[in-house]
Amino acid sequence: MNQTLATDDSGATVVITHRIRSDKHTEYECWLGEIAPLCKASPGHLDWHIVRPIKGITETYTVIIRFDTTVNLKKWMSSSERERLITKVQPLLAGVDEFYISSGLDFWFTPAGAKARLPVRWKQYLITWSAIYPLALVVPLVVDPGLRLLGIPSSSPLTTLIVTGVVVFFMVYLVMPRYTRIVRRWLFK
Repeated sequence: MNQTLATDDSGATVVITHRIRSDKHTEYECWLGEIAPLCKASPGHLDWHIVRPIKGITETYTVIIRFDTTVNLKKWMSSSERERLITKVQPLLAGVDEFYISSGLDFWFTPAGAKARLPVRWKQYLITWSAIYPLALVVPLVVDPGLRLLGIPSSSPLTTLIVTGVVVFFMVYLVMPRYTRIVRRWLFK
């Protein structure tokens, strides 16, 4: 499955899913060790995250890669290095190499299984802002006293680092997936 959502230069993210044969996880981890450094050395590479399967529940790995531009991401995705390594990993997969490309934060606003449908940017802006605002108010009220209870002295950069980490975690894993489902009708109208 290959879906491309945008071609602007506001950054780009690819989400790759690989369902691995149950007896091939060790070999797949070795393969990840081979492909990761090549991807990270590609022009424009920003970030690489792996969500590993939960033993006994799923066999699926999710790799999330960010590049500075859609052009650089597409260069990596169609590179001969990646194509060679995808051919090499095929015997380990229980399915095909599936990936989904989006620009910026568009992946928050794309329902699972969507083709190339995105809401207008101003709606994305309003939804993101309305989700971050309450988190920006509440999270510091919990994190700051929690740090003091742990004996960590008040430090604006450290507190800000932890608060922003918690806010982003909530946005990516809890708030936006649910929030965009709730407002889907308005968002895609």
